Amino acid sequence: MARRNHTTELGCIACDDLSELGAGKEGWLVNNPNLLTALDTHSIALANRSLVLILHWSEGSDPVGNRVKIVPDLSPIEAEYISAIEWLVFDDIKVLALGTSRGYLLIYSLRGDLIHKQIVSPGKILRLRVRGTKRDLTQDASSEEVCVVMSGVIARFDGSDIQNMLQRWFRERHSQFWDERESENSTDTFGRLPYQLWNVGKYGSCVDAAITGLMPPPLLELQSSQRYYCAITVGADAVISAYRLSVDRSRSIVGAILSKVVPATFSTITSISKMLWRSDPSPTKRPEPKPQPFARASPLTCFKDHPRKGEKLTLSPSGTLAAITDSLGRILLLDTQALVVVRLWKGYRDASCLFVEMLAKKDIETSRSAYHEHVKSDYCLCLAIHAPRKGIVEIWQMRTGPRLLTIPCAKGSKILQPTYRFASSEVSVSSYVPLELFFLNGDSGLLFVLNRSLS
Repeated sequence: MARRNHTTELGCIACDDLSELGAGKEGWLVNNPNLLTALDTHSIALANRSLVLILHWSEGSDPVGNRVKIVPDLSPIEAEYISAIEWLVFDDIKVLALGTSRGYLLIYSLRGDLIHKQIVSPGKILRLRVRGTKRDLTQDASSEEVCVVMSGVIARFDGSDIQNMLQRWFRERHSQFWDERESENSTDTFGRLPYQLWNVGKYGSCVDAAITGLMPPPLLELQSSQRYYCAITVGADAVISAYRLSVDRSRSIVGAILSKVVPATFSTITSISKMLWRSDPSPTKRPEPKPQPFARASPLTCFKDHPRKGEKLTLSPSGTLAAITDSLGRILLLDTQALVVVRLWKGYRDASCLFVEMLAKKDIETSRSAYHEHVKSDYCLCLAIHAPRKGIVEIWQMRTGPRLLTIPCAKGSKILQPTYRFASSEVSVSSYVPLELFFLNGDSGLLFVLNRSLS
């Protein structure tokens, strides 16, 4: 019997520029903790502490001819370095977001131009998360966000605010000539992006965290101007912790208006006074931005089990499930709404997990028809578990289903997934794009995608 092939080769990203990131040594992609990767459709970004390499490819093209290097302007005095990386993809805009060890959020264009630079909070940015949920039968409200994770701190940027800023930048970029040196040294080209900031370190520092979505308010509390999010954190002191994050929407709107009006008014008054008094302009140093105060974060529960430590967290598309790996080789499946562990796997040390959507068995026959367009209900949610010590990737059906596939995975490989795409309101149900799983072999440079069908 012929051996079934459950993956499809997409291409090879091998090029000489990868040697600057350590390529050429066995296991360079997985053995270097400072090497970061971010995948998007036909693009991959790899970064070390000071350099970002972007490779683009399409069917039949060579990524070597479509590459961009980005060398951020980092502080040598503070030994600043790149600590997080993620794509931001909107309808017609795609940019790359970087997080630094000093708490700065940097946004770059595909040409390597610095679009935005902003301090989030002093400290190392551990991870950038991009996710969203659309209003449907299971979701009462839609929410799209960029989440910045730090040790004991979590910040939330609304996707619409970032999109508006990017649209303004690209309009200005196409309408007039920009001084590249000035934009590179600018602290924030289009002002400060509004965001919320919470302290989630009551049970100790965290190594990963995520905002899972909206949650109902507590009992006996006014609901007029409050909005609440649920946050899950994992760390060394508490394997799992949960918090209710509070946002005063009326206060945030007023604050956003004041943050835009007051600086503009002050700048106008200053300019007029200089014209009236005709004083010689003197060089002034830009003041350091003040840290934003924390909003209220109420602890809900925590799970401590010394010496077990939480390591990594992965969210399902809806945010209702979270897969958490720990230091004892276990994987916990957490229901983020009930805040209970609903499933447990053992014997998976150094594992990494990603949620993926596969075609159910009943739809295999229809999937062979060229005239059938799959919709969301055709797919079943699964969890992909990469066990590097075993050299395999397992696909388990959620929530309590069986193991559907076991796929051999070459040593030195990493599983990746394209970032969430901020979709427009015109996206139809028939054009649903499922979550896919990609394999990048660092030693060969080959990129594969998991086939959607189970057989």
